[in-house]
Amino acid sequence: MGGKAAHEFMLIVDTEGGEETLLFCDKCEYAANIEKATFREANPPRVDKELKPMKEVDTPGASTIEEVTAFLNVEARKLVKTLIYLADGKPVAALIRGDRELNLIKLKNHLGAVELESAPASVVMEVTDCPVGFAGPIGLKGVPMVVDPEVTRLRNFVVGANKNDKHVTNVNIDRDFTATSVADIINAPKGELCPHCDGHLLEKRGIEVGNTFMLGTKYSESMDAKFLDAEGNEKPFIMGSYGIGITRTPQAAVERYHDEKGIVWPKNIAPYLVEIIPLNYDREDHHRAAEQIYRDLVNNKIDCLLDDRSERAGVKFNDADLIGIPARIVIGDKSLKEGKIELKYRGSDKAGLVDKKNVVEAVRDLLNEVN
Repeated sequence: MGGKAAHEFMLIVDTEGGEETLLFCDKCEYAANIEKATFREANPPRVDKELKPMKEVDTPGASTIEEVTAFLNVEARKLVKTLIYLADGKPVAALIRGDRELNLIKLKNHLGAVELESAPASVVMEVTDCPVGFAGPIGLKGVPMVVDPEVTRLRNFVVGANKNDKHVTNVNIDRDFTATSVADIINAPKGELCPHCDGHLLEKRGIEVGNTFMLGTKYSESMDAKFLDAEGNEKPFIMGSYGIGITRTPQAAVERYHDEKGIVWPKNIAPYLVEIIPLNYDREDHHRAAEQIYRDLVNNKIDCLLDDRSERAGVKFNDADLIGIPARIVIGDKSLKEGKIELKYRGSDKAGLVDKKNVVEAVRDLLNEVN
């Protein structure tokens, strides 16, 4: 949305359902999503004292980082990948260390591009005169080169030669090629040092459930929206916004609150508070008791779901666990003859019997005890 800054509020989840990768420090309060996270390298590579002469070498069939490192017997962090992308339809080269991953959002934001996509093989061939896997910065003309800061600290590294089955060793920035710009364009790796302290970065998955944007005067100036200050001077409004992810909130809750059987809804966002399960709805006594309990609860403003299906008890129980309504009322033969019903909380294996006539109070007491 623009503006000077934005904050995202994330729920950390332990499953793969999280839409965001989050990095946070194990010592201080630093935290950021993968699009913004920065780091300090815990074990930087050794820097050679002298600049060695470049050398073109044959690397037959070695087009991936794994293949090149194995063939040349060098570390991946001594290689530099030259990745060709299309930014708003125009080719651009991104240079990062061989052991790092490019962050497309960082690169896109740095370029100010609307669209960014990997260049097809035909464009790579047109730009580099070689197949995918052998691109390099030397002699690359007419293509902007965005270089990650880690590359600027390397000496005598390996790059593609812009020739099929060939690479160049002992390459150095500024001496052998010039960067168009230098910018952080990589993913912060877990395990590296925090940018603010000596802690290490941990990685989790998260779901964004809210955000705030400090918009400043970006939109008020464009709309000529102004106010009069105490001195009578016109000034643009200072704007901000916040939002809660209505559709993401239940997604986040399901990711966070569940077990092997299904959902365990928190009561404040559960679609219903109580599910009523008559074991045999076709029987008059089960049917009558279920309908009466349903009316009593609804009349006391307690949202209910009544399972009136002609299904086996096991099917109803399994579906109830899957749906995850906080409280469950079971109406069975034995308890009903005693004027009682079974009441349990979805997150517990323990069930208790309560008098049918006291079901409203019992449900309220149960819901007051749980989250």
